[in-house]
Amino acid sequence: MSEDSVLITCDQPILEVVQKYPQTIKVFAEHGMGCIGCAAARFENIEEGAKAHGIDVEELMKKLNETAK
Repeated sequence: MSEDSVLITCDQPILEVVQKYPQTIKVFAEHGMGCIGCAAARFENIEEGAKAHGIDVEELMKKLNETAK
């Protein structure tokens, strides 16, 4: 994925991403991250949340950026 196609980075807070790109909620859910109802979404970034759930960060980021477009 080229840098100019990256809208979302792994250091962004989860809640910020779902507010800016609501279509990403489905991607988080498909990866087992129920981020909307999770209190940690307010302060955890995507990488922290993914690691806490044992999710491949690179794959998640690829799907999130594809969906955000």
